[in-house]
Amino acid sequence: MNMAGRPEHLDIVYVAALPPYGTCFHRAQALVRLGHTVMPVPTLYPREATLASISRRALKRMLGPRDDMGANRRLLAYVRDYHPHVVWIDKGLTIDAETLCAIRKRSPATLLVHYSPDDMSNPENHSRQYFQCIPIYDLHVTTKSFLPRELTPLGAKRVLFVNNAHCPVIHRPVAVTPRDREEVGGPVGFIGAREAERRASIVALGRRGISVRVWGRWNIPSTGNVRIERGWLYNGDYARAICAFDINLGFLRKENRDVQTTRSVEVPACGGFMLAERTDEHLSLFEEDREAVFFGNDEELVDKAIYYLGHPDERARIAAAGRQRCLASRYDNDAMVGKVLDHLFEQAPPA
Repeated sequence: MNMAGRPEHLDIVYVAALPPYGTCFHRAQALVRLGHTVMPVPTLYPREATLASISRRALKRMLGPRDDMGANRRLLAYVRDYHPHVVWIDKGLTIDAETLCAIRKRSPATLLVHYSPDDMSNPENHSRQYFQCIPIYDLHVTTKSFLPRELTPLGAKRVLFVNNAHCPVIHRPVAVTPRDREEVGGPVGFIGAREAERRASIVALGRRGISVRVWGRWNIPSTGNVRIERGWLYNGDYARAICAFDINLGFLRKENRDVQTTRSVEVPACGGFMLAERTDEHLSLFEEDREAVFFGNDEELVDKAIYYLGHPDERARIAAAGRQRCLASRYDNDAMVGKVLDHLFEQAPPA
């Protein structure tokens, strides 16, 4: 037993979308690095883009996303055969309440934790199944500081807020060459999904003569100083691009009510210079103008981009300090998942 009262080694069934480039996979790998046995159960969530007809979209709204991967069945099989200490479900949109109730009966000592980095109140991020399961989980973990007060009235027993975290194996400084800069980098860059406010800010930069390169499926053409790359960057290429940009933009997703994102810690962890939207949580994570730079509107964004493009030594000092803050404050997945497990067992219900 450790100080939190949990076994040093845990058997954990990990239910999540598990492509090797996703943050779910990164969290699973953190659990492995901590010495736990992780039994993976992959899930697949249909996206609106795959629901070609209006009738199929209506069916999804009524019935919720389908369990195309048989995750409920595979989860129950693991519980039946191994009676794990923990079932960790990452954004469980396709996991049924009946499945969790069956786990309670078959393995009463197994603890159920739900983790999500998204705003689960956003209709794009939840499902009928998820809402039915809320009261059954022993612990909900969220990176949204406003969600504890919203989940509790829905029946959540316990809710833990954690900051976003990075993968220490992937998100680290990378030595870049002129070829790397040509292939993936540039003066100013953003890696992420399209959103109207983000596009407006990037256009504002371009109009002032600042070259901006965007990675992500934006489905709009490159114009003037704005270069749109039609594709995502993952793992090593993602870190390489961050290191190959002079300035990395840290936009938030408004429809998710973001005040921080994974990008908020991934960019500094890579040793990249981050120019991000100013929020109370960003200011708590990094000291302004010493470990990261923030902006409150497009005018301030443009002014600071111009200034720091012209002051490479200051950029380098701030980027290095941001990297050290990530290390000193343990903004990594290993520390975060360890905190979750400690909290889970500290207040675990009696077996």
